[in-house]
Amino acid sequence: YSASHVVVSLVKNYPNYLIINLDKLDYCASLKNLETVSEKENYKFIQGDICEPDFIKQLFETEKIDIVLHFAAQTHVDLSFWHALEFTYVNVYGTNVLVAAAHQANVEKFVYASTDEVYGGSTDEEFDESSPKRPTNPYASSKAAAECFVQSYWERYQFPVVITRSSNVYGPHQYPEKVIPKFISLLQQNRKCCIHGSGLQRRNFLYATDVVEAFLTVLKEGKPGEIYNIGTNFEMSIAQLAKELIHLIKKTSSESEMEHWMDYVKDRPTNDLRYPMNSEKMHNLGWRPKVPWKEGIKKTIEWYKENFHNWKNTEKALEPFPVTEPFPVTEPFARLSGP
Repeated sequence: YSASHVVVSLVKNYPNYLIINLDKLDYCASLKNLETVSEKENYKFIQGDICEPDFIKQLFETEKIDIVLHFAAQTHVDLSFWHALEFTYVNVYGTNVLVAAAHQANVEKFVYASTDEVYGGSTDEEFDESSPKRPTNPYASSKAAAECFVQSYWERYQFPVVITRSSNVYGPHQYPEKVIPKFISLLQQNRKCCIHGSGLQRRNFLYATDVVEAFLTVLKEGKPGEIYNIGTNFEMSIAQLAKELIHLIKKTSSESEMEHWMDYVKDRPTNDLRYPMNSEKMHNLGWRPKVPWKEGIKKTIEWYKENFHNWKNTEKALEPFPVTEPFPVTEPFARLSGP
C-alpha cells in the first residue's frame, strides 16, 4: 500500500531510472493502484514471492538492481494472532532471502520498511531509534526479528542497509482491513464502525504523500547502518477517529447520533495504547510531515467513494475481526505441522 505511492512517485519523478515493482499479489494487493504508471517506459511489474530464494537470486542477476526498497510483509495485527507462523515465514524468512540476495548482488542501498509497533506500547515514554524493541503481537515480533536480520548484514559485512519505523499511514490505495479505510467504507455503506475494546487506544496517523517524501529523503540522505523514525505528533484515539469520520460522512455533530454509528466489540488479545515516537533524526535530514489531517482525510474519504471495489472480496475486510481460516501451510514450515 505505502509502496504503491512510492512507486508512482519514483516512476513519475525519475524517468531515467527503471523502477521494478515486485509483488506477490496477495489478497490485499491491487494493480489498480499502479494504473497511472503501468504504461510508462521506466516501470516494470513482476509478480513473484520474496520467499522463493531461486527466483529472487535470478531476479537480481537478470535485472541488475542498484537499490532495494523492501516493503513486502504480512501486516494485519489481528490476523497475526491467528497466523503467527505465516507472519514469521513471510516477514522474517522472506526478509532474510531478500537481504541475502541483495548483498550477494552488491546493491548500493537496502531500505527496510519497519513499523513503530516494534517498540511496543507506551503511555508516556517517547521512543527514539535507540529505544529497546518490546513487541507485543506476532506481527510486530516478526518485523522486529526481520530488523535484526537486516541489521546483522551491516554489522557483519558493512552492507549499506537503512531501517525505517513509520507511524500508521493512511490515504488512497489501502485495503479496507485497516482502521481508517474500514471505518470510511462501513459508514459509506450505512454500517456502524466496529471499535475494539474501549476505543481509547491512540494512534499517530501520517498521510501517504508525507511517507513518500520520507522514503525519498531516506534514499538520498539516509546513512548506511542507521534507523530512522518516520513519525508525526498528530495523534487520535480510535473512538475519536470514528466520531470524526461520522461527522464528515454522516454530517452530524450530535453526540447521541454519533454513538448510534459506533459498535463496541471485544478487544484483540493485546492492544497497545500508544506508539509515541521522536522523529528528530528524520527532521535533521530535512523531512517533516506537511499534509494536515483535515486535508488528508477529506481526500481519503473521496477516494473510497469510487474505489472500494478495487480488490476482490473487499467485503470480508469489513468484519470486526478477520476471517480465521488457516493460511495454506508454506515451505519450509510445512514439515513443522506434522503429527
